[in-house]
This record gives sequence, C-alpha cells and structure tokens, in this order.
Amino acid sequence: MKKTFFILLTVVGTCSQAQETNQKQIPQITVSGEGKVKVTPDQACITIAIENKGTKAVDVKKLNDSAVEKVIQFIKSAKIPTQDVLTQRVSLNPTYDYEKKKQEYTANQTIIINLKDLSKYEQLMEGIVDAGANRIDNVEFKSSKIAQYQSDARKAAITDAKKKAEDYVSVLGQKIGKALLINDNSQTYYPQPMYKTANMNAMADGSSAPRETLAVGDIDITANVTVSFILE
Repeated sequence: MKKTFFILLTVVGTCSQAQETNQKQIPQITVSGEGKVKVTPDQACITIAIENKGTKAVDVKKLNDSAVEKVIQFIKSAKIPTQDVLTQRVSLNPTYDYEKKKQEYTANQTIIINLKDLSKYEQLMEGIVDAGANRIDNVEFKSSKIAQYQSDARKAAITDAKKKAEDYVSVLGQKIGKALLINDNSQTYYPQPMYKTANMNAMADGSSAPRETLAVGDIDITANVTVSFILE
C-alpha cells in the first residue's frame, strides 16, 4: 500500500513539473501600460492644530482648551457636519529651556476637517485662524468620485498595454492572444497646496488677506500595469 501511494505521488509531481515547463515555454510578450485621468478636486482634508506654551501645566491646558473651544464653535457655525470634524491628537508635554534654565509646558490639539464644499474653503481657513488655530499642518485635496476615476484609469492602462503589445508584434507578423498575467502598480497622488505663512499671519493680525490664497490644480489619477500576453 505504501509503495502504491509513493508511486502515485511521483506521478502527480511529474505531471505538475511538466505543466510548469509547458507554461514557461508558451511564447509571450510582457509590456507596461499607463492610464491617466485628470480630475478637478471637489473636497479637501484640512489638518489644523491649536498650540500654546507656558510655565504652568494647568494654565497652559486651560488656555489651549479655551482656544480649541472657539475653533470648534466657529467650525460648527460654518455648518460643517459633526461627522466631518475629528480630534486626532491631544497632548501636554514638558520642555526644558537650558538657556533660560526653566521648564515650560506645551499643550497641543490636532483637528482634522473633511471639507466637502470647496466654496467654503477661504472663509473656513480665515475663520479658524481668527478663532485660535495657529498651525495648519496639511491640506489634501480629493475627489468625491475617486473610485470611478480610478476605474477609468485602470481600464485606460490595460488599453495602453494592449496597444503597445500589438505594435511590437505587428512588426513580427504575429498577433497577441489572451493575457497570462496582470500586475497592478498604481499609486494615487493628491496635490499639496502652497499656503504662504505670511498670509496666515495677516489673517491672525486681522489685516486684509487675499481672497484666493492657493491654486488647487488637478489630481492626476494614474494606473500602471504590467501585462503578459500570449503570442499567436
């Protein structure tokens, strides 16, 4: 019985090796393809911070909490839905100034705002700074239809790969057949705006500031694929 089982395993193993060898010997061509869709963003993810320093931890925490409350009240008054505002991080850390030889405390709270109406962008940015936000850590522009555009880019990438393969094999008098393998190497890039510090300081001082502080630009939704086709 054991001998029969061993022979069966040997036959199965031999068949698998033969199948792998046949696959390797299939004439094929491997090409890369790229699909790109330009999209005008209609949303923004804004990360702001409220930070204060002082010599007494309790006083610094109270000062920062008061500023945070004003910022949140303004965000609510701007009619930003509650579910689109998230407190990401709250910290109170001691720091020692070796030159002044004294210890200070830094209170910090980070808030993320998912802005789904870009027409409110300028008013919101000015208002949160005026309310007490003294740091804008990041602004990331997005599209509400990102999944649809990613699908369009992937299809365009496959079409591009197929066209390249057809160009190559046409010179040899051959044709391409079914796809054997598809690798997706796609990455999505979200543009980061250049928001000038001088403008933020002007807002904080209450002086006039330009109504348009940045150029949003387009999002490039790009798909990159590698495809292996059978040669006929």
